[in-house]
Amino acid sequence: MDFLSSSKWSRLFVFVWVIVQHIQHSHAELPGTWELLVPDAGISSMHTSVTRFNTVLLLDRTNIGPSRKMLPKGRCRFDKDDPILKRDCYAHSAVLDLQTNRIRPLMILTDTWCSSGQFLPDGTLLQTGGDLDGVKKIRKFSPCEANGLCDWVELQDVELVHGRWYATNQILPDGTVIVVGGKGSNTVEYYPPRKGAVFFPFLADVEDNQMDNLYPYVHLLPNSDLFIFANNKAVLYDHETNKIIKNYPPLDGGPRNYPSAGSSAMLALEGDFSTAVIVICGGAQYGAFIERSTDTPAHGSCGRIIATSDEPGWEMEDMPFGRIMGDMVMLPTGEVLIINGAQAGTQGFEMASNPCLFPLLYRPDQPHGLRFMTLNPGTVPRLYHSTANLLPDGRVLIAGSNPHYFYKFNAEFPTELRIEAFSPEYLSPDRANIRPVIEEIPETVRYGEAFNVFVSVPLPVVGILEVNLGNPPFSTHSFSQGQRLVKLTVTPSVPDESGRYRVGCTAPPNGAVAPPGYYMAFVVNQGVPSVARWVHLVG
Repeated sequence: MDFLSSSKWSRLFVFVWVIVQHIQHSHAELPGTWELLVPDAGISSMHTSVTRFNTVLLLDRTNIGPSRKMLPKGRCRFDKDDPILKRDCYAHSAVLDLQTNRIRPLMILTDTWCSSGQFLPDGTLLQTGGDLDGVKKIRKFSPCEANGLCDWVELQDVELVHGRWYATNQILPDGTVIVVGGKGSNTVEYYPPRKGAVFFPFLADVEDNQMDNLYPYVHLLPNSDLFIFANNKAVLYDHETNKIIKNYPPLDGGPRNYPSAGSSAMLALEGDFSTAVIVICGGAQYGAFIERSTDTPAHGSCGRIIATSDEPGWEMEDMPFGRIMGDMVMLPTGEVLIINGAQAGTQGFEMASNPCLFPLLYRPDQPHGLRFMTLNPGTVPRLYHSTANLLPDGRVLIAGSNPHYFYKFNAEFPTELRIEAFSPEYLSPDRANIRPVIEEIPETVRYGEAFNVFVSVPLPVVGILEVNLGNPPFSTHSFSQGQRLVKLTVTPSVPDESGRYRVGCTAPPNGAVAPPGYYMAFVVNQGVPSVARWVHLVG
């Protein structure tokens, strides 16, 4: 008898069909949309940053063999020690023009594999370390207009005191940059250089037999101290005296830093700027890296702590999915997008499986247990060496994913050259009539300065128009170095005779709340951000 002739099997078949249709339909209804920006960027971006000229800097590593993007004719890198290409005429860095989606190749000379970076107050990207001939190198990229010819400059008159491979950079209130850690470097140092490097025993104390202290999470608190997290522990660090002020309670849930692949973000600073909250999510189970286990399930736990509290403690919460290598991106609204990564394995070459295609929205103001919203899934696996960056128009740029030592396209998870953008729900067409447009804003503001922003909105404004400053971080290895969102103190918007709204704003009070540099200024109306305008915050 045909099994479908049985009413029992017929009902089961119908039930399964309904479930499948429901899943497919429900995916279509999940918030957010995806678009392909660049089908073939030529390089897989391991490190990504957005510049004040609305371009995106893409950076891989040099000793990786041929990329799919050539340098301009006559420009080649010569390295007798490169095991693959002694004469390398391929690009390993590039700049993306967000207006045209065109890619211009850049020339990098020394190895930037697993390096670190941070924008300086003048908008120049300071880029440090790497491997081999790049391990002590300091580089700069001074961005230019999209049709310009700016390129990498590798400093010859100064170098790092210690080699920095898997280190973290953070700009400080006075505009200097601290460089923290790195493989075999349990020290901190500064740029511009101070007197040598300073031993930082915390990093040595938390190191285990699979490291777990690399790419430490470093957050500048609004009181000027640094929250530094590695493995499962954190300290409060005074960068002026180079002393540990406080030890925080350990975070349950296993190791969180490289190679165990969690992520971290500091929530938006607001109000009187006295409170800073840190969130750390995901990670691999201890031992997955040592055992090269690709199918060990990832953790889904998140810890949240008030880093400025006199008696701090971790509040625990679970994501809908276990996740390693997820990127936590601060959105202009103060919510956090968690995107990219896998549900099993660990960081490292070809050491993860089960891509996590569903982004999550973390809503910090919701009650405990209700903070995560699952969003519309992508279709492109983004595993080891992928990045995510907020763009000035409110979208999030997704690039990279190369879980192989060289470029490898014939694989289950190939080297990924496509660049995508994810649009959160606030960019949906049904919200276009409440999306604000910045008509006028100062190009430069000083700390504590009062200034006006003029805004137009299709529909009448109901409630407060927020003005929020987001900086451009350096995204690599599931952590956005220096990432920050500051919600300015504003007065209620006032309409003028032309139909525009005037919003009175007060700039951040000092460099501890918002270090000097260029920020994307967003006006947010009922949870919908404008296209940002770049503002230079100066002392």
